[in-house]
Amino acid sequence: MERLAHGPAAVGELARELPVSRPAVSQHLKVLKCAGLVRDHAAGTRRVYQLDPTGLEAMRAELDRFWTQALANYAAKFTEIEGEAS
Repeated sequence: MERLAHGPAAVGELARELPVSRPAVSQHLKVLKCAGLVRDHAAGTRRVYQLDPTGLEAMRAELDRFWTQALANYAAKFTEIEGEAS
């Protein structure tokens, strides 16, 4: 995903830049596509992938909700422990 943040790329381009095989890159991209984080289009015989801003925003929103709740839980527990210590 870091590479795709710099712009669209074909599977072959990505495989040349990574220490994994082309089939492995394709499998990873398939998972990212199913998760809605990347999208692809045909360019001749190649598949070109790019980040999907909609999916990334949804992931960001979910992480924001998660961390907001986690921090609220931490604060509540800290307050509870602090109250017990008094």
